Amino acid sequence: MAMHFSTRRWQDQVILLIGVWLIISPLAFGYPSDSIPAINAYVAGIIMAVLAAFDLYKTYVWAVVLNVVVGAWTAVSPWLVGTVPDRMMTTSLLVSGVATIVLGLWELRSDPELHRQWTKTGAAG
Repeated sequence: MAMHFSTRRWQDQVILLIGVWLIISPLAFGYPSDSIPAINAYVAGIIMAVLAAFDLYKTYVWAVVLNVVVGAWTAVSPWLVGTVPDRMMTTSLLVSGVATIVLGLWELRSDPELHRQWTKTGAAG
């Protein structure tokens, strides 16, 4: 049974928005563009957004798993790049990372095409 595109890939759409948010969040929180916290957010946001956009076109397990890994990095990065004193940026990174992890795992669990790829049963599409 075919699912509608927007229903089937809604997690990727949200992860794409999270990636865009991470790209603009350093500016919103007043970080210099060349600071380590800003570069961290830019890189994580770009990776998330590119993978999610790619996943909207054609989904692969590796892309979703990589987004989960980037989400995990994003969630712990406040303690690694020194943004913990800044409550707003820390919350942004933590929530963005955890949301990406949850959405990626949800997609891995609920998307039949990803399940086929993960278990290597049937054609990957």
